[in-house]
Parts: sequence; C-alpha cells; structure tokens
Amino acid sequence: MSEYQYYEFVAVDRPLTESQQAQVRELSIRARITATRFVNEYQWGDFQGDPVRMVERYYDAHLYVTNWGTHRFLLKLPRTALGRDVVDQYCVGDYVTARAVGEHLLIDMTSGEYDGDWEESAEDSLSVLIGVRAELAGGDLRALYLAWLAGYGTWERDEDAFDRDRDEELEPPVPPGLGALTAAQRALAEFLRVDPDVLAVAAVASPNLAATTDDPSAVAAWISGLDVADKDGLLLRVALGESTAVRSELLRGYRGGAAQPVMAGTRTVADLLDGAARRRAERERAQAAGRDREFARQEAEYVRERERRLRRVAAEGEAVWGRVEALVETGRGRAYDEAAELLADLRELAERDGHTIEFVCCVANLRDRHARRPAFLRRLADPSITR
Repeated sequence: MSEYQYYEFVAVDRPLTESQQAQVRELSIRARITATRFVNEYQWGDFQGDPVRMVERYYDAHLYVTNWGTHRFLLKLPRTALGRDVVDQYCVGDYVTARAVGEHLLIDMTSGEYDGDWEESAEDSLSVLIGVRAELAGGDLRALYLAWLAGYGTWERDEDAFDRDRDEELEPPVPPGLGALTAAQRALAEFLRVDPDVLAVAAVASPNLAATTDDPSAVAAWISGLDVADKDGLLLRVALGESTAVRSELLRGYRGGAAQPVMAGTRTVADLLDGAARRRAERERAQAAGRDREFARQEAEYVRERERRLRRVAAEGEAVWGRVEALVETGRGRAYDEAAELLADLRELAERDGHTIEFVCCVANLRDRHARRPAFLRRLADPSITR
C-alpha cells in the first residue's frame, strides 16, 4: 500500500482574502482551496508547506491523518480566550504541546503510529472536531483533559513511551462533565484514541456538569447590565470576526474572571492506567461469563430439541424405516442427507433400548439393497451411524 496523508486547514474567525488564498496556493497546485478551507491528499510525495506556519498565518485549526496511524489536531485560539498557564497543565511530552504566537496560543495534540484498523477517509473529521475550539474558548477544559489522557494512554500501546517515574505524576485539574461529553469532545476522544476504560475511570472524579453549567437567565441578566457602549463594542468585534474571543470574554466576565470550575487532580497516571486495566479485566471476565452462560443455554436448548426429535422418530415405530427407504429411492443428495439424519436418530434410540444389533442388521440390509448408490453409501459411513 502506498503512503497516504490527509491535510486539512480551516479558518473560523476570519476567512482568507484572495491574496492569502493565492499565497497558500503556491504551496500546492492540487489542493482544494476556499476562503475558509484548504484540503489536500497525498498517495505519493509530501506536503511542501509547514502546517504550524500555516496555522500561525492563515488558519485556526489543522487536521492531519496518515495510513501509518498518525493523527494530529492543531488549534489556534486568542490568548485572551485561554491562558497559556492553563493549557500547560495538560501538556504531555510531544503528544500535547502549547506555545504562544503573538496574540494567539497554539495547542498541538497528536496520537502517534498505531497498529489498529485504519480508515482512509477523514473528510468529515475536522467539521466535528472544530467545535472543541469554541468550547475551550468558553472555558470548557474537557478537551484538554482528553488530550492529556490520550497522551499517557500511549503508554498502554508502547511501554517505552515514557520513563517509569512518570507513573507518579499527578493528573491535571479535572473538569466537570467527563461522563457526558459533547459531540465534538467524543470525536476528539476517538480521534486521539482515548481508551474508553481510562476515560471511564477518569470520569469518576469529574463533577456533574449540570452543577457547574451557567444559568442562561443569569447570564442574560448580567449582559443586560453591561454599559451600552461596551455592548456596541462587543457587537462590532463580532461583526469583524472576533466572535470566539468575545464569547470567552463575556463568559469570563460573568464568572468573575474564572473559567469553568475544575477539581484539583488527586490521582496519579499509574492510578488511572491501573484502574483502567482492572476495569477492562472485570469487563472481560463478565463478558466471558456471559458467553459461558449463553453457550450453556444453547447446549441445553440443543439437548431439549434433540429429545423432542427422538421422541417424534420413536413415535413412528417401524414406519420410519419405510421413510428412510423412500428418501433413498429418490436418488437426490438432499434426500440422502435427510435419510442419514434419520438413521443417526435410529442408532441413538437403538443404543438406548438395547437394540443395537437389530439396527446394525437393518443398516447392512439397506447397504446391500443400495450398493449401486455410492453417494448414499458415503453417508452411511458417518460415525453417527456406523459407530
């Protein structure tokens, strides 16, 4: 299989001008480029541009997918929307990084090479993942915690991903609502390959989202009390493409400068990964027990059905031998199969009743009468009949 790479960039706050589109066009003559989107796929060769540089200059998000398993999601947010000090708490080696670029903050999330199943199409991924950007700007830090989980989750796939002393590192602040992710957050967890068991263990310490969600009526009352000139300024900024920054500033102002409440992390990386391993083992034991119960049920049903069939055959008495003879006389393979099944039933009934010798004699006579039917004789050799 040839190497496959998928590059996508999207502009959210400000569409690209015609001049800017011409500039990115110089990086690829094959890319699909609009004022808000840049997409290119490579079966051979490589992209000549620098994705980080493109996000710094033109776009707000970048998605990268390869057939050897690399997944990368790069976001750019105004520094007024999300502080570097907040993001740094969730950084993990090369898997989650952050850096300031002018008035913006770049958050880089990566899931490395992977041996599992791979699907070539990534066309719809960024359209869902981009929702994470507005959520982060609004103070919802769940995406960062998911990226942190994904980073350390790499340890379960690659035991050399981190040094052993990292297992005593404390988790970052735990945001509320990890047990009730948004569609964008679920897509991010899947994209970064967050193990469901690790996420379930992490969510145990996450407060209920309803207890921390802003009250819409209270937010409306707070906005109504703002100075008219301030409101006009905010609306102008929205019209000029700064809606993400404006939203985050409004929510931060309403909350008194605080982001969505979080709980201090108290568990270590080892606590989470070991807890996930125990949960996985318990689930697998439960699944195995369920399979055993189902197998036993099917076995019991088979025995019951077998008994019902044998009772029906026994009720026919000697007439069943006439039915066997009629089936053989048809000369058809399917009829031979049915005759062989009846003979297997008769063999089992004969063994139960102590009439095995009589059964063997009847089968011998049947074989002699139909010696010129090799297909039927092959069926007579079945162990269920001749044992």
